[in-house]
Amino acid sequence: MPRSSPSSSASPAEPDAQPSPVHNSDMRLADDVQQRLLAVAHRRTLVRGESLFHKGSSPDALFGVVSGSLRVSVVAPGGREAVIAMLEPGHWFGEVSLLVGRERVYDTCAVDTTEMAVVAAADFHRLVADHPDVHMAFTRLVCLRLRQALAWIDDVILMPLPVRLAHRLLTLDARAVAPTEEGGGTLLGVSQEDLSFMLGVSRQSVNRQLKLWEEDGTLRVRYRSIELLDRAQLERHAATPR
Repeated sequence: MPRSSPSSSASPAEPDAQPSPVHNSDMRLADDVQQRLLAVAHRRTLVRGESLFHKGSSPDALFGVVSGSLRVSVVAPGGREAVIAMLEPGHWFGEVSLLVGRERVYDTCAVDTTEMAVVAAADFHRLVADHPDVHMAFTRLVCLRLRQALAWIDDVILMPLPVRLAHRLLTLDARAVAPTEEGGGTLLGVSQEDLSFMLGVSRQSVNRQLKLWEEDGTLRVRYRSIELLDRAQLERHAATPR
């Protein structure tokens, strides 16, 4: 299911100052653990805009993204949405609510047509109980989520917008695309509006900063996506308070 990455196994299915200490590849489960999950999972397909679950719903399953992408968000009482993450192929989630036996604390919605692997709660708990490698894999995953959340809190409190924006772009899951005639990079499936919700700032503020990075060759702004052209340069932006 997940894509291969430098520090994880191959795909089983055909989020001075430093960048966030948690990398996307760190959040991927080992191939053998994923195989155990996929062996008991069933598939569910979501159409664009369809909800997987809502905040407050009971924890009845673990989920993995097979294809497509999901928006994870919370909505304030006044209606303002805050996007927590964009989950793309290879991400498993929902384990925290299952482990603590408490309701979901966020909403999920398909960004485009998305195929999910769904592991029933009883199967998840059985795998965790019977297989130490599965238990340790999810213990590590929960710890990494906490580490990432603390890093984001530090960003909000201590870092200016350009650094926070660079951190988010670096921690977003990226889809590699073939080079284009203009000189291709890596496509990040996130819009300027999504980024503004993630960072709690206006879309105009995000747009101004992206345009500056477009001018220096770091990235290219596309329709509902960002094309990363120079990751090393973006890492320098993330490490340099403005």
